[in-house]
Amino acid sequence: MTEQPVRVRFAPSPTGYLHVGSARTALFNWLYARQKGGVFLLRIEDTDRQRSTKESIDAIFDGLRWLGLDWDEAPRYQSEHMETHRKAAQTMLELGVAYRDFSSDDEAETRRAADRKEGRVYRAAKMRALSAAESKRRAVAGEPFVLRFKVPAGGGSASFVDGVYGPLSRSFDEIEDFALLRSDGTPVYMLSVVCDDYEMRVTLVLRGQDHLTNTYKQILIYEALGWPIPNFAHLPLILAPDRSKLSKRKHGEVVSVGAYRDRGLLAAAFRNFIALLGWSPGDDREIMTVDELIAAFSIGGINKSNAVFNFDPADPKKWTDPKAIWMNGHYLSNMPLDALLPLVKSELGQAGLWDDRFEREDARQFAEIVALIRARFYSTKDFVTLGRPYFTEDFGIDPEAARKNLGEIAMPDLLDALANHLETASSFDLPTAESLVRGVAAVAGFKAGVVINGARTALTGQAVGPSMFHLMIALGRDRCVSRLRRCANRLRDERARATA
Repeated sequence: MTEQPVRVRFAPSPTGYLHVGSARTALFNWLYARQKGGVFLLRIEDTDRQRSTKESIDAIFDGLRWLGLDWDEAPRYQSEHMETHRKAAQTMLELGVAYRDFSSDDEAETRRAADRKEGRVYRAAKMRALSAAESKRRAVAGEPFVLRFKVPAGGGSASFVDGVYGPLSRSFDEIEDFALLRSDGTPVYMLSVVCDDYEMRVTLVLRGQDHLTNTYKQILIYEALGWPIPNFAHLPLILAPDRSKLSKRKHGEVVSVGAYRDRGLLAAAFRNFIALLGWSPGDDREIMTVDELIAAFSIGGINKSNAVFNFDPADPKKWTDPKAIWMNGHYLSNMPLDALLPLVKSELGQAGLWDDRFEREDARQFAEIVALIRARFYSTKDFVTLGRPYFTEDFGIDPEAARKNLGEIAMPDLLDALANHLETASSFDLPTAESLVRGVAAVAGFKAGVVINGARTALTGQAVGPSMFHLMIALGRDRCVSRLRRCANRLRDERARATA
């Protein structure tokens, strides 16, 4: 890599949501820029007017901002620079390294078919041989043409040193006479990307491996125009479990960054996860802060082999890689509580469970509940589903938990006894809660676990959860008493109906 000031870019096409693979490309560019004290640029390649939409552009911006990937200069829109691209094409025509191909679509397709049959790449030999005067005459007469790059003939190759794959080369005989301008005069991607990278003074093009074959053609354009050639490094692909390329069309929302945000993953956790898809810090670390990622990142740490994104598209419960879920759970459990509370508030608000008292008289209780239950959660959505009983009285009892923990014939009396003792106790703290629960069990001649498990299901509708006694303190005395009695009455009613 050269010692020029580092300038890297992320250049997505706005044709849908932000793809996981694109997000990883953006992240790697951003990490490299930050690690080198360089500049991270954003370019929107929006020349495909039919497929490019404002909604897609907004989705790209939103996804990058969510991941914390800030760009250092105003975004560049490729469509605003098409005239510059056309001028570069005209320059190559004047230099004799491009030619007008007046072949009709049918003629071009016939020639392509013949070339494929003979194992050759596309060459419009007759058009290459036209004199400059004859070519210009036909163009002035209004005859439509595609402007093509005249790939050198008679041997030779295009070569470069890739930052990931090392020295690479392709024979000119394997490179077609590729288009620069379409018949309507619009520039093609191959030309536009070179012009934009040159004008943006990009020093390293870090992008997906699927662009590797384009690099040889782009180097020819740089050389023809006498422009400095940036360094190149290509990232391994991200594959689905069946080893097919991860794609929007085939795999749906599993490739959408927005889907992970909407399903309750934390930006820091997802950023950490995708950083390790095809890159390693050189040790066994998996949980890394953004500062640690920046410090450790290097092109040399990028793997040559493709990364695999493990998920089961047929099972909604396995919609993403288990490591991403595990990592998100780790972040939920360990992030500063003050940073988590607003996220929980947002989730509760969207679900209609937020109560302003959580920010007023019950603010401390709200924080204690979140701190208590987060260790078992893997997504912020879990605070609405599994965590629902901690924030509202409107929750159900899991049938399996009821069968397992509320089936004891004496359970209604045990729950009522515990409620009565809690209500009349002179204090309400952890030692008191534990003493009362164990005391009720002992007096009734049951093991403590019977009352503990029954009370847990009565209080939360669930069979498992945090420490029972911490749970009671987090819910508060009044809610514990009310829920125990409500469950006891419900059990009696159900049994009465069953024997009627």
